[in-house]
Amino acid sequence: MPDIILISEPMKKTLLRKAGTAAALLLVALPLQGAAAPLTLEETIRLVQEHNPSLKAAAEEVTAADARIRKSRSAYYPQITASAGYTYLDPVSEMGFGGSEPIQFMPNDNYEAKVTAKATLLDFGKRGKTVDIARSGRNAAAHSFDIAERDISYRTVELFYGILFLRESIRVQDKEITALQKALDHTSKRYQAGTATRFDVLSTDVRIQAARSKKLSLQHQLRRHELTLHRLTGLAVNSPLDLKGSFDAQPAFADAAALSASARQRRSESKLAAEQEQSARANRDIAMKQGLPVVSASASWGIANGYQPDIDEIRENFATGIHVELPIFTGFRTSAERQEAAALLRAAAQRRIDAEQQIKNDVEESLHAFETSRENILTTQSQVEQARLAAEHARARYENGVATTLDLLDTEAALAQAELARLQAAYDYLMNSYALKRATGEVFW
Repeated sequence: MPDIILISEPMKKTLLRKAGTAAALLLVALPLQGAAAPLTLEETIRLVQEHNPSLKAAAEEVTAADARIRKSRSAYYPQITASAGYTYLDPVSEMGFGGSEPIQFMPNDNYEAKVTAKATLLDFGKRGKTVDIARSGRNAAAHSFDIAERDISYRTVELFYGILFLRESIRVQDKEITALQKALDHTSKRYQAGTATRFDVLSTDVRIQAARSKKLSLQHQLRRHELTLHRLTGLAVNSPLDLKGSFDAQPAFADAAALSASARQRRSESKLAAEQEQSARANRDIAMKQGLPVVSASASWGIANGYQPDIDEIRENFATGIHVELPIFTGFRTSAERQEAAALLRAAAQRRIDAEQQIKNDVEESLHAFETSRENILTTQSQVEQARLAAEHARARYENGVATTLDLLDTEAALAQAELARLQAAYDYLMNSYALKRATGEVFW
């Protein structure tokens, strides 16, 4: 029979108190263990860059371009091949003298194995131009990677601050709904007391429903942004997005001349167009040299049979030579290739000019939007202050029976609109600052 342990009443209370404390600590600790640190903009961009397939594809294209450079350099080295074969011949050349047995000049069974080395000695610089084209291709791939990285980073910035903007907009809507609900409660009391009409109650309720409808629309947009950011960052769809950021910004001036001057040197589009023009120029140079001779040399060592006096004996053999190849007539292919290469070079030059003009236009547009949003911040700040004072006065007058329900609703709506306008101005200013950095080629990730 097991021993029975008697516990006194004070000890029982102590044990229960300790068990309750341990359970409370466990409940507090469990969510803390699963809680993740807030995501800053930099951390969010890093996650997106790590998981984005287009960036991975662009990185692989850079790796492939490095391999193309090594492949183009292989033309400077001798090409060594090994071969072996067997050939059966019948009949074979033979000759007889008088009644003697015929002499066979080659065997029926022919064996051969050899190693051959071939190398180009002179091609008037065509190999060097091929290497230059491969280098330009590698540089172009790197610039394309930079463009893809910049675009996905800017998209992340839009989503990051778009989520913060929508969350803050929903908070403003909640604030307006709360204020309108208070007004509805007060109006309902006045209606029951006979100092307000049914129309006043309905008008307030309609304003509340309109505010709730707008909140639902904002919540839908927020969910779309969050799902997109979940996909880009690789985070689980059901995981919360705790973003750390704000719209607090001090409006600053930008030097238009300095930005326009540096954008053309820093933008990857300009560098990419320049590399493409350089590659087209190298192609043109190769086309101009297609009619020149190519001097090459070869040497081989091997074993074979078929040599006199014993044609079946396997012997060593060695061969070497120099070859000169000069195209005389190619069916007008050479002239056509020259015309094609020259036209492609002119096209690349025009694309470079177009890229430079587009960069200049991007800077001017982004700068104008930046300056406009900077001035708008200063304007909306005073509007919010005026709307807040008007709402406070309207509430006091309404509670004292001096103002009508319509006056109160109008001031509450005006306050919410002013706060949303200020939030929109801060959001626009922040996004336009990033758009300006993007237009000028400044790295912001």
